[in-house]
Amino acid sequence: DLQIERERTVYNISGGCTALVVVYLLGKLYVANAGDSRAIIIRNGEVIPMSSEFTPETERQRLQYLAYMQPHLLGNEFTHLEFPRRVQRKEVGKRMLYRDFNMTGWAYKTIEEDDLKFPLIYGEGKKARVMATIGVTRGLGDHDLKVHDSNIYIKPFLSSSPEVRVYDLLQYEHGPNDVLILATDGLWDVLLNEEVAEAVTNFLPNCDPDDPHRYTLAAQDLVMRARGVLKDRGWRISNDRLGSGDDISVYVIPLIHGNKQ
Repeated sequence: DLQIERERTVYNISGGCTALVVVYLLGKLYVANAGDSRAIIIRNGEVIPMSSEFTPETERQRLQYLAYMQPHLLGNEFTHLEFPRRVQRKEVGKRMLYRDFNMTGWAYKTIEEDDLKFPLIYGEGKKARVMATIGVTRGLGDHDLKVHDSNIYIKPFLSSSPEVRVYDLLQYEHGPNDVLILATDGLWDVLLNEEVAEAVTNFLPNCDPDDPHRYTLAAQDLVMRARGVLKDRGWRISNDRLGSGDDISVYVIPLIHGNKQ
């Protein structure tokens, strides 16, 4: 992230990206995630989550705490407090539910003039945004990203520090259908972990066991499942649900080679 910052003018780099990295070292897999991509392991048909997404919702308390400690980052336009909905001027002096950085539940407060500012985190689920701008809270780059029509930088609220989880390959005997799956949010937006696991465990046994490309084919199958097919009402997946409108990148990595270490 620091290198991107140093080189962004030399190489005219703008924007940013999330990062999901797996390192094999001394019999263990180290999975590092900064962003909203996801990694899972499928072993004997069972799903083992190897990452968690970093979004305005999952990192609410970290973001609110930073804004509480450094209120100048909000540019006098935002409030770090969270309310169930946007506060209206007619509600000043009335009581409303709110959450601060040190709270997991909700409490009541009397609405003040400052509470009318736009919330630091607005929206729910995939629509949640930091300062109405970005929907992920960890990743690389975005050093020049600002709130629209302002001089307020988003970067102080974004972290490049990954969460790291460790999986001991040598602790288990893996079969040919046991895999590590890495994918961008384009896959996980529309398919559950269990749906992905079912698709892979059904696909791989139907491949030639000597085909070196079968794991690549399994990844392509997942991409097609998430994209869906074009119908009258747009791209649709199973049960006539909407297909993914985001980019979909998928890796399916066999774990059976770990048995030989």
